[in-house]
Amino acid sequence: MDEYRPLPDAPDWFRRALAIPQTDLEVDVDGCAIHALASGEPDTRGLVFVHGGGAHAHWWTHVSALFSPEFRVVAIDLSGHGDSGYRRHYSLEQWADEVMAVADAGAIDGPPVVIGHSMGGMVTIATAARHAEHLGGAVICDSPVTEPDPEIEAYQLKEAFGRLRTYDTVEDAVSRFRTVPAQDHYLDYVMDHVAHRSIRPVEGGWQWKFDRTVFEQFGGGLRSVVLPYLSQVQCRLALLRSEQGLVTADIGRFMYEEMGRVTPVVELPEAGHHAMLDQPLIVLTALRTLLADWDHSEPVPRGT
Repeated sequence: MDEYRPLPDAPDWFRRALAIPQTDLEVDVDGCAIHALASGEPDTRGLVFVHGGGAHAHWWTHVSALFSPEFRVVAIDLSGHGDSGYRRHYSLEQWADEVMAVADAGAIDGPPVVIGHSMGGMVTIATAARHAEHLGGAVICDSPVTEPDPEIEAYQLKEAFGRLRTYDTVEDAVSRFRTVPAQDHYLDYVMDHVAHRSIRPVEGGWQWKFDRTVFEQFGGGLRSVVLPYLSQVQCRLALLRSEQGLVTADIGRFMYEEMGRVTPVVELPEAGHHAMLDQPLIVLTALRTLLADWDHSEPVPRGT
């Protein structure tokens, strides 16, 4: 695909974010090639960004790259997504291991903070529970562990991402790009960039990059898998809840209790579930605020 050019109405901050140099990183995890994007100076403290189901690393680029002046930034393509390989079987624990593998390979100095959206937030919870001693903290973005996952629920209703199709042109594929779940508002210049990075050339045209069998394997949802991990997280943890997203106030309170009543739950005003697609600067500000606070405060242990 030719080098991407933002839409004419894209603001300067967005253009600056996309212009920040990124390098490709690849690591083998149990026989599968896992791809990631890295930016910022090597051997500095780091952030690892994890996308949601059916998505990829570039869903985060216009937010994550803006941390590059201060952090080594790594954004993963989980197996079955983006430019990573496919597996015959997927699991939450395997994805957590992939996150740690790219963190280890990403030239990060010290324990990184992992930031995950939707299904990627569930992967982040599992990562934080299984590898807490190797993390500086974790942030989950609108991941409702008490509800069916939107990607899985849609698959069960045979509405998921549609049947496998090959599009004749890039333009045709991009015009069909949709999110699961849908939301009322998006920024067109963000959607255009994400859509262009979501397709790959195949014989006869273009197809979406993700592996549809991911959602077949989680027909029962991830809730039963991730919920026990939520109470096991020992590193610093925060929940960003989109005002118009899937983590309702009641779910936020439930998760707050499960997380030991020591984890901040922050509402992102006017944001839909895919907050990086409609309110990216609010997401950026919330993350910067959390990271700045964690730099100058001590965590409150569970049970206090």
